[in-house]
Amino acid sequence: MTVRPITEDDLQAFVDNALDAERHRDVSEYLLANPEAAARVSSYRTQAAALRSAMEPVAREPVPSRLNLKTIMAARPASQRPQWFRLAAAAVLMLTVGATGGWITRGYTLPSMEGVAALAQEASASYSVFAPDRLRPVEVRFDGSENLQQFAAATLGRSAAIPDLSKSGYRLMGGRVIPTARGPGFMLMYDNDKGSRIVMLARHMTVDQDKPMVKSGKDDIRGWSWAKNGMGYSLVGSLPSEELHPIADAVRSQV
Repeated sequence: MTVRPITEDDLQAFVDNALDAERHRDVSEYLLANPEAAARVSSYRTQAAALRSAMEPVAREPVPSRLNLKTIMAARPASQRPQWFRLAAAAVLMLTVGATGGWITRGYTLPSMEGVAALAQEASASYSVFAPDRLRPVEVRFDGSENLQQFAAATLGRSAAIPDLSKSGYRLMGGRVIPTARGPGFMLMYDNDKGSRIVMLARHMTVDQDKPMVKSGKDDIRGWSWAKNGMGYSLVGSLPSEELHPIADAVRSQV
């Protein structure tokens, strides 16, 4: 039996978990044999996770009462009420936009994250996408050679550091490049004998070029972020913040 060619639509559906089991398996095998496509899918996942993370608080907000269909109908003159279906369509459209886009009509008022707050958000999104990935969690695996260091240096410059967290019980798995709105970031992933994974994300900073370590946390992902001499670092994982803190200190002492 001939397998249908893998298309861009298949890759997008793979990211959205919209494929049936057979097609999902076909795409998985294709990605294993095509590193360039796998890297593109990883980028799609990162972008989707970042968008969900950024818009989730707004999407959870209740629908404003002024957009309630009954309120709209009550405010219309009786002579115009036969046009209710137009109002209903407009309300449905606005509700749809609100669910997917975070109330675009008020989007310009949303506070934009900058500095280490943005870095922490990017690290959390990277963790949520790649930490559960058992197929390709990193682009370049750590094998004891200089490959990973060269990969990091090509992304961040010669000053890029690869922290050793073995004394904290974590071994280095490898790394990957993470696209962000503020330039490329470099992610390192570590795991321990209990199956726990943590992620460190580093990138150049335009805001908060020197910032003391601050705590972040959302849902079950927690972290510590800081910046020094224009380089920002964020260590995140599913551990309690007090357990992550000494590991973050170990990273800071090495970078």
